[in-house]
Parts: sequence; C-alpha cells; structure tokens
Amino acid sequence: MNYQNIVTTTENGIGQITIHRPSKLNALNVATIQELHSAFESFDTDATTKVIIITGEGEKAFVAGADISEFAHFSIEEGAQLAAQGQELLFDFVADLKTPVIAAINGFALGGGLELAMSCHFRIASDNAKMGLPEVSLGVIPGYGGTQRLPQLVGKGRAMELIMTAGMIDAETAKSYGLVNHVVPQAELLEFTKGIATKIMRNSPMAIGKAITAINASYKDGENGFKTEIKNFGKCFGTEDFKEGTTAFLEKRKPSFSGK
Repeated sequence: MNYQNIVTTTENGIGQITIHRPSKLNALNVATIQELHSAFESFDTDATTKVIIITGEGEKAFVAGADISEFAHFSIEEGAQLAAQGQELLFDFVADLKTPVIAAINGFALGGGLELAMSCHFRIASDNAKMGLPEVSLGVIPGYGGTQRLPQLVGKGRAMELIMTAGMIDAETAKSYGLVNHVVPQAELLEFTKGIATKIMRNSPMAIGKAITAINASYKDGENGFKTEIKNFGKCFGTEDFKEGTTAFLEKRKPSFSGK
C-alpha cells in the first residue's frame, strides 16, 4: 500500500513503521493516524511479521505532537469526536494488538507522540530524546489516552506533575521513572531495538499474544486480570505452540513455533 505520511518496511520478521513528516517534526494529523492504523492492521494480520517497531524519520523527533492547525477551531463536540476516533483507530488499537509493538523514540515525543509511544507495549529511547505532555499549555488536556497511560507507567504523582507543568523530561529521567526500558545512543537505537525484537521472535507468537491480553486486562474497567490470565493459560494447552514448546524442551532442542 502506498502511504503519504509513513514508510513501512519488513525484514526478517520485523515490520517497521517510520512516520515521515519531517517538515512538521512528524506531527500527527488525522491522515497520519488513519495511515498508521492501516499499517498496524496490515502487519498484525501478516503471519510472517512477528514484531512491529515504530519510529520517526530523522534524528529530531519521534512525533513532536499533534498537528494543532487541524483542530484549533473545533467545537466541543468536534473535540470529543477527535479524541474518541483517535483512541479507537490508533492508540487503543495498538495497545491491544497481539503482535508486540516497540516504540523506538528518536528525539522529541510530545503530546500525541508520547501518547503513541505509551500505547506501544514498551519503549526504547535514544539519548537525545525528550518526552512530555504539554497540552495544558494550549488550554486542553491529553486526549489520546495520556491521562490514563502515563499514571499507569510512572505513578500518579509523577504523572500529575508532568501534565500540570507541561514540562519535558530527558531520556535518562524517563528511564528512571519506568517510562522507557532502555536508553541508547541515537546511532544505535534501531539496531538495539531490532536486537530485542529478535529475542522476542524466538518465542511463541501465540503465547505472546495471550500474555499481552492478560497484562492489559488488569488495566481495563470491569476486567479481572487474574481471571484473564487463568483463562488464557488454559487456552495455551490446546495450541500447537504449546505442544511444540514442551516437546522441544523434553527433547532438549530449540522449538520451532508456528504461532498456532
């Protein structure tokens, strides 16, 4: 598929999505959100894609926020619709994907950019990365899940401070907060991220998908994470991957998982 605002590549089971709006510091607009949805959906339904990496074009920005010019004159109803559609199409969609998604944060991840990174299953940052949710400085609040996911990742107090001050934190601070897992030099970011993706790919895609569902369950209203874990644990016993994994262990060989 031909995209205007993103570039997709596939190599050795790793699908990579690069947001390509350098003149806008890769800011998210409605068209880009739609393209990202399509790209994630395409990779998730492709059995040969085992891990998805998302990053931004260049060294300055992962995503420097939302494209403010698109919604500066919105009404109350239009604003609410913008947030609802964005969450459904992209942010919640990514969080619930069965294929692991890693954010490789290169440079600024602000506003919608940080919200996109937080919707991924985990994050790796370059040493020049800066992160924040500056929405209140514009008279609005984070609308793509930022008020929910940031406290889950860094705790309520730190999230309150970051959102209220509209400030930015550097990569090492983000790591100390638990917002990112690793900080690496800019030039090594994608290679390092692909190294972790390769480790993930050695394991059962089916089991990883069920683990993602179980982990997410504890953060959703009305769901009991322990019950979801028990249910998905049981389901694993009826899969080809479980039979292959246990047989390979007993036979002292490396497993060859089919994802079924």
